[in-house]
Amino acid sequence: MSSSPTDAASAPVPTTPSTPGAPRLRIAPSPTGDPHVGTAYMALFNRAYARQQGGSFVLRVEDTDRARFDPTSEQQLYDTLGWLGLTWDEGPDVGGPHAPYRQSERLDTYRPYVEKLLANGNAYHCWCSPQRLAEMRERQQKLKQPTGYDRTCLGKTREERAQEPGFQETPVVRMRIPDDAPTSFEDLIRGTVSAPRPDDQVILKTDGFPTYHLAVVVDDHEMGITHVVRGEEWISSTPKHVLLHRWLGLTPPVFAHMPLLRDTDRSKISKRRNPAARLTWFREEGYLPEAVVNFLALLAYPPAKNAEGEDVEQFTFDEFVERFDWRLVNTVGPVFDMKKLDWLNGQWIRDLELKDLTARLLPVLVKDGILTDNPTLGQLGRLQDVAALIQTRIARLTEASALVAPFYDADDALVVDEEARAKLSPDAPAVLDAAIAALEPLQEPPSFDEPGPQHFVAAAIEAALRAAIVDGMGIKPKLAFGPLRVAVSGQRISPPLFESMEILGKHSTLARLRRLRATYEGSPAEG
Repeated sequence: MSSSPTDAASAPVPTTPSTPGAPRLRIAPSPTGDPHVGTAYMALFNRAYARQQGGSFVLRVEDTDRARFDPTSEQQLYDTLGWLGLTWDEGPDVGGPHAPYRQSERLDTYRPYVEKLLANGNAYHCWCSPQRLAEMRERQQKLKQPTGYDRTCLGKTREERAQEPGFQETPVVRMRIPDDAPTSFEDLIRGTVSAPRPDDQVILKTDGFPTYHLAVVVDDHEMGITHVVRGEEWISSTPKHVLLHRWLGLTPPVFAHMPLLRDTDRSKISKRRNPAARLTWFREEGYLPEAVVNFLALLAYPPAKNAEGEDVEQFTFDEFVERFDWRLVNTVGPVFDMKKLDWLNGQWIRDLELKDLTARLLPVLVKDGILTDNPTLGQLGRLQDVAALIQTRIARLTEASALVAPFYDADDALVVDEEARAKLSPDAPAVLDAAIAALEPLQEPPSFDEPGPQHFVAAAIEAALRAAIVDGMGIKPKLAFGPLRVAVSGQRISPPLFESMEILGKHSTLARLRRLRATYEGSPAEG
């Protein structure tokens, strides 16, 4: 893009003011693959402050990196952030007064700003080819010099530059960084922050797309953004943005740089090395959105306090909003502690209403093939009964599948874990015989009347089995019920045994006990 200085100076620069009063915050992710967990992390803190102050939260899609653009990524952004409840007031999908909210649809917006920078001498055209720039960087590194553009094109016309090697026909536009460029700025979280002196950053690429540095300044101004909250990796870029605001006569926003999320080796959490860096992973692995939001808040913010002054690590988004204060944000990069996340998720699972837990388990069980897409009312009723048994035993929804599956297997198709069977004591056949004899007299409970002590319900089942095996055979409870657990669930570890038997019913329970008993020599004839 080129024009005469006269044309550039006369090009109008929009001056949309920030919304007076209430703050406006945004996140601006790039659709370049699975959304990063850092996007939700930033969305949480931006949205919390906007909600606390009665402001607006904006989603802007920065899709100017066409080489890495992924057309499916934008929908994933909507789906994952929506699943977490981190919804926005304005964005590409919901519209708003500052549309369009995709940078690729705003290319004409940036042109007057670039022309003004060129006209004022704050930017210049650069015709250096990628090969020449690569050779320049390699030479600087060999000589242990600071890497950065060497200003070969500064002050030259196209014709003058074309006479020299390393020329390409279509130029980029670069900032002209002055020697006295400001390198310090005020940060809402960190106070006064200093950054390295920037080099002559490209602000417009050969394809006509702006780089991040120009587009973010222009879009934040045009959309009235008052607070820019982003990761600390952008601290080094902030002096460039401060300069651009100054050159364009714009009021810069308030800056706040959050600590980076770090892996256990203290490196920045990466999608290449850690699956938890993918935002979609949390839903796939059976985490609750409430727990994920809670966990992300704890990574950079202290727990709440109860009346006794003790830490309370479990809290809702609304509770987080109520006590939010930028001064309490931790500046040290938090380590992504998966054990803490599992513990927290387990706490949230335990607090769910039973119907809610059942509804959340359903898609997991359908995905794992345990239930069909359209389960019967009977299957759903059984699922709620089973959910009550396993609610305190799972840290993730996906852990439910192994515990729930035996309740939906046919009695003659239940897979018995051979390792679990092999570890049973030698008296397992006698225990199974005693259990079958003890349970046979019990009757299926009536449909409407209150069940009594002789019905096949958990209390009566436990009483009959303890009398027959613990008291009658003198076997300790820890060992007495191992064969029964393996027979009923196929596993050594299962949901509560007596309640499981009640849910399965007398017919299925006895069938499973007899089936395991038949695997031993000397099996009595089936009753």
